[in-house]
Amino acid sequence: MTVAIPKDNHPGETRAAIVPEHVTKLAALGAKIEVESGLGATCGHSDADYTTAGATVRTDRSVMLAAADVILQVRKPALNEVSLMREGAVFIALLDPFQSPDLIKVLADRGVSAISLEMVPRSTRAQKMDVLSSQASLAGYAAVIAAAGQSGKIFPMMMTPAGTIKPVKVFIIGAGVAGLQAIATAKRLGAKVEAFDTRTVVEEQVRSLGAKFVKIDVGETGQTADGYAKPLKEEQIKLQREGMQRICAESDVVITAAQVFGRRAPILLTSEMLDAMKPGSVVVDLAVENGGNVAGVVPEQITERKGVKIIGISNLAGRVPVHASQMFSSNVTALLTEFWDKDTKSLKLNLDDDILKSCLVTHGGKIVNEKLAAT
Repeated sequence: MTVAIPKDNHPGETRAAIVPEHVTKLAALGAKIEVESGLGATCGHSDADYTTAGATVRTDRSVMLAAADVILQVRKPALNEVSLMREGAVFIALLDPFQSPDLIKVLADRGVSAISLEMVPRSTRAQKMDVLSSQASLAGYAAVIAAAGQSGKIFPMMMTPAGTIKPVKVFIIGAGVAGLQAIATAKRLGAKVEAFDTRTVVEEQVRSLGAKFVKIDVGETGQTADGYAKPLKEEQIKLQREGMQRICAESDVVITAAQVFGRRAPILLTSEMLDAMKPGSVVVDLAVENGGNVAGVVPEQITERKGVKIIGISNLAGRVPVHASQMFSSNVTALLTEFWDKDTKSLKLNLDDDILKSCLVTHGGKIVNEKLAAT
């Protein structure tokens, strides 16, 4: 069975879907690995590294796609490339399925079995395949580093002969995987950290990292079975904004990491809240790819509003491509290994498996995921 890994053509994408160490693991299972020339150029791996690991390097992308049994990418494919894939091929990537209905339909019509990595369930068994969590963790780290680079202040407290420097105040909104890593990183840098999340169940995790958990009474909230925050009602969002405004005004750095799975990210920082912040403050919007948590955020740009810098850079995990590629590659290798038939040396899609029921979105010419089929 041929597993092909083409380069991602998404603007600014620096990650590779597989790294040489995992090529070796898949080859040991009996897979024939083909990679497009230059796959690892942005994350520290040469074509020679892939060849040494057991892969065949291809220069003709179209031929490689047409011959592949399994195709791995970081991002979703271009619509015009789906027609190159053969019927029955398996395509695995971050498909952004709820925002890409045309792509999902084309994949189904082509007879491609598409696995959306965003929809891998957050279960104990699937944890090693959870691309969203691994990449979100890196994004949380990179968000703090980006904020530190744009701030005119150092993060830790310093007592010097010239006087005492107070630690910066960092406020993190959303204590999911990205938010928790942002908390840990900011604390390591010496900041005073506060965090808020609508899910009170994460308070213990926030406190264990040394941050203060901010409590804002917005009424009944909760999380989904997959651990994502449930959408708030409009009145709850208003109460949340009112409670956060004072903290934002006192903070040197605000990082927003609030997302609702399958829906547009909620606006958490309004124009009024930004206006209340001190000049020189920095805001990082980790949800910019899903619409953004910050009013007026501009994707892929760092803008300034009345002295407050707003960082709208997407794919922050791609700012650390070596480790982002390593973790992504580990996740997809775990997924392939889980469903690999050692006897036939091929990928076997067990449609009754709980993991595949969640993340297999098209198969046999149909949209098979219930959530997507209902939209």
